[in-house]
Amino acid sequence: MADETEKVIAEFVERMGLILQADGKPRIAGRILGLMVVHGGPFGFTELAERLSVSRASISTNTRLLEDLGIIERTSMPGDRQDYFRLSPQPYARLLRGIFERMHRARDVVGATRAALPKDMAGAQERLAELDAFYETLINNFETVIEVWDAKGKSPGSQKRELTEQPA
Repeated sequence: MADETEKVIAEFVERMGLILQADGKPRIAGRILGLMVVHGGPFGFTELAERLSVSRASISTNTRLLEDLGIIERTSMPGDRQDYFRLSPQPYARLLRGIFERMHRARDVVGATRAALPKDMAGAQERLAELDAFYETLINNFETVIEVWDAKGKSPGSQKRELTEQPA
C-alpha cells in the first residue's frame, strides 16, 4: 500500500513539473511545488535536493523563483541555520493575481503600440484592437475568478496550518 502511495505522489510531483514547464517555468519549480502540495513542508535545501534528485543549486534557483511568485515562503527552525521552505498562505490566490497582473501589462503594451502606430496601418490597428478586446475579456473574467476564489476564503489546509501556528 505504501509503495502504491509513493508511486502516486511521485507521478503527481512529475506531472506538476510538466505543467509548470508548459507554462514557461522550470520543470524543477513545478516538482518542488508538487512535493510541497502533497507533503506540506517545511523542507530544507538538502531534503528537497535529495527527494527530487537534483542539485542544491537547482533547488536554490527554483525556490527563489517560487518565492518571488509568492507561492512558497522561507522560514527557519529554532537552533538551525539552514533555510526552510513551505507553501505560502493562499498560494493559489497569489498565482491568480500574478497572472492577472501579467494580463494587465500585456494589455498596456498592446494599447501603447496601437497609440504609437499610424492610423493608416489599418490591418495592424484592427489586429491590435482584437488583441486588446481579447485581453479585456480575459481581465474582466479573471476578476470574477479572483472574486469567487476570495469569497471562498482560505482552503481548509491553510486554515489548519494557521490554527497550528498560533501561539498557545
